[in-house]
Amino acid sequence: MNKIEHIGIAVKDLKSSNILFEKLLGVAHYKEEEVLAEGVKTSFFKSGPNKIELLEATNPDSPIAKFLDKKGEGVHHIAFAVEDIVAEIARLKQEGFTVLNETPKKGADNKLVAFLHPKTTNGVLIELCQEI
Repeated sequence: MNKIEHIGIAVKDLKSSNILFEKLLGVAHYKEEEVLAEGVKTSFFKSGPNKIELLEATNPDSPIAKFLDKKGEGVHHIAFAVEDIVAEIARLKQEGFTVLNETPKKGADNKLVAFLHPKTTNGVLIELCQEI
């Protein structure tokens, strides 16, 4: 893993959260994107070398909606940049981690993504991201 690619934060309302994070970070979001397959709308902020992804559910059955129902707003995942996501999935499986996506899928911000189950990562959902 190369670096933290972004931190994902689940929010109930993307519009009001964009305003809040614009005030907090002193910059406007640079991109909004909907990922239909995941039932989520995202907004990205860049602060120095760091990125924050806000995630709003677009349907009640989406993973983000379920997260919000169970835990409320807050940190949803930490994403790490990887050079070769397929090799990294294989390596992590061999190390004993539970991979939620054996095959990478298209995610937001022009990335291939896969997730590790939080039960094998001390309760933190980990996302692997490879630039497409």
